[in-house]
Amino acid sequence: MQRCDYLLSQLDVLEAEAMHIFREVAAEFERPVLLFSGGKDSIVMLRLAQKAFWPAPIPFPVMHVDTGHNFPEVIEFRDRRVAEIGVRLVVASVQESIDSGRVVEERGRRASRNRLQTVTLLDAIEAHEFDAAFGGARRDEEKARAKERVVSFRDEFGQWDPKNQRPELWNLFNTRIRRGEHVRVFPLSNWTELDIWDYVRREELELPPIYFAHNRPVFERDGMLLADLPYANRGEDEPAFEATVRYRTVGDASCTGAVKSAAVTLEQVIEEIAATRITERGQTRADDRASEAAMEDRKKEGYF
Repeated sequence: MQRCDYLLSQLDVLEAEAMHIFREVAAEFERPVLLFSGGKDSIVMLRLAQKAFWPAPIPFPVMHVDTGHNFPEVIEFRDRRVAEIGVRLVVASVQESIDSGRVVEERGRRASRNRLQTVTLLDAIEAHEFDAAFGGARRDEEKARAKERVVSFRDEFGQWDPKNQRPELWNLFNTRIRRGEHVRVFPLSNWTELDIWDYVRREELELPPIYFAHNRPVFERDGMLLADLPYANRGEDEPAFEATVRYRTVGDASCTGAVKSAAVTLEQVIEEIAATRITERGQTRADDRASEAAMEDRKKEGYF
């Protein structure tokens, strides 16, 4: 009898798992949506969704919770990429939430719209009746991620409670919810930041240019380099200067820090990531430095 042994690479295993998750959720839920910011994790998720349903189109829309304080390069990339694929884009605007009185904009030097996204996201999920939202969370980002399941339950108020997490046996997911509840789904749960970059290289995915070293006006706050943009609330004691930097993640520009870097190619970025001992969020997210529980607090409120 002929015997064939098939050895899968690490990326092949991760890709197969993620594609299975996409297909399972699309089969079990009525109105899934993929959260897409134009960042590297959501770009990888978009490629995985394409491959999961090919040659059919992606059977659900993508949604961006837009703070209005974005990096212009990322928004340009978001719109162009969505148009190329032909998927429907839903934009949930934090500015509209502020204008309608749903949220109150923070004031002061360290004000950001990051927390305000929670209400905007939950309002959009309710308005569009989404019952499953794919997110790009990875478990190497922060300790609170380790408490998540791949299919993570949210109650009728959009809140996450670790005690309410359903058991997941191997790849058997509990997808039963009542009307008004929804789940967050994390196809990248077992990926690391290095896995993401290796996959970007293998799939030859385009990324926004801010992921690579470039010159940018920045200022230093609490040991972090923030972009000198109109909504950054830079103080007189925080002088702006030119620096060669890149971003490990993208988000609200008022609280997303850059790192000094000379990595202008994909290979150079991967070398940097492989050598670093500082987590992505620990190095680049000012709001997560406020307390060790910052991430978990926002998860319980309903955003992550």
